[in-house]
Amino acid sequence: MNRRQFLSTAAAALGTQILPARGEVTTLLKGKAEHVISVWLGGGMAQIDTFDPKQRGDPSKKLAGSYYDSIETSVPGVQVCEHLKNLAPLMDRVTAVRSIHHNVIGEHAAAINRMHTGRPVSGTVVYPSFGSIIANELGAAAEGAPPYVVVGYPNVTRGPGFLGAKAGYLYLTDTGRGPAGLSRPEGVSPERQSRREAFLRDLQENQPSTNDKRLTDYDAAITQSLKLSGPEFTRSFKLDEEKAELRARYGGEFGQRCLLARRLVERGVRFVEVSHNLNFLNGSGWDVHNIGILKQHELIRELDTAVATLLIDLERVRLLEKTLIVITTEFGRPPEFDSGGGRGHQGSAFTCVLAGGGLRHCGAYGRTDNLAKAIAADPVSVPDFFATIHAAMGIDYTKNLYDGDRPVPITDMGQPIAALF
Repeated sequence: MNRRQFLSTAAAALGTQILPARGEVTTLLKGKAEHVISVWLGGGMAQIDTFDPKQRGDPSKKLAGSYYDSIETSVPGVQVCEHLKNLAPLMDRVTAVRSIHHNVIGEHAAAINRMHTGRPVSGTVVYPSFGSIIANELGAAAEGAPPYVVVGYPNVTRGPGFLGAKAGYLYLTDTGRGPAGLSRPEGVSPERQSRREAFLRDLQENQPSTNDKRLTDYDAAITQSLKLSGPEFTRSFKLDEEKAELRARYGGEFGQRCLLARRLVERGVRFVEVSHNLNFLNGSGWDVHNIGILKQHELIRELDTAVATLLIDLERVRLLEKTLIVITTEFGRPPEFDSGGGRGHQGSAFTCVLAGGGLRHCGAYGRTDNLAKAIAADPVSVPDFFATIHAAMGIDYTKNLYDGDRPVPITDMGQPIAALF
């Protein structure tokens, strides 16, 4: 037995010991979703002011509690914030997982890394994001489409880590145009482009074969970029092809990002991350310390408008059952108010959201105490949440990835939420 076989066998044996501890389901759970649209709320969404409302608080009196009133939803016993009025009647297609937890609250960057990779920052291993893992495991859903697109600013936490460039992402920072790197320069006609591609093929064919991963990954990136610069994929970014009424229903720039995500999924992109972050509306995004909380309701309303429209739109084009919508954020917010009337950071209990994707939704899963500060029932770790996403996509959440010869559990031993399958 060589070193790789030994480590793999040992990791599998360890997994066998751990798996039964989380629940009664021992068979591999496997869903039928084909795509993920991941909505990232940069800054830290306050669960108590959105999907896990509690008694009303008052910052002027330092009375802990929700900043807004709550409303009933289509699921009996499940309430949401009053500013989620469009999502409230759709909660039968949604599960707000109210019992997510981790121990990173002091630093946004470390928490962002945790909520993209499922692991602490390591000095020896650069772990892949769950978007890159899904891209690596499943590839694109159609020829001529990239497996992974980020609509927002690039960041190493979204990247492929040890999986390499082939599991990386294509990105754009606004919906006004497609990725600049895919646009053909002015003056380069289709005929001239064809001659360039033929010349490149001649050069590649005259080079000796190589097993150097850096070179093969580079060649693969060139091949993919040439495919993506064609008219079929770049048409995805022409949002003006959509009816004006539909575009208006989605709302502003964030809503247009969600509309673009639907179009990308239709063209075969496997995983799309849509950022709703710092510079939208209030200058601080969801990081509502002090006076940042004064316009938090505008962020919530914008999220509500765009995501509710996305749900209905995906249902209209018969893609909701095939597309898992995931809403994540780096941590939650405590029920107490800070000296400026805003909220600090909280990792002990917060909410992430799942919708569509063929899951058995229940409006809400997990329960917190009377102030959404501690978990009262059904805790869900970040690896558990990621395992749920992988299972929904039909990916084996018990397998190992390999950083060279080193086996790395795909979700750090997470177990899916069995009740959703």
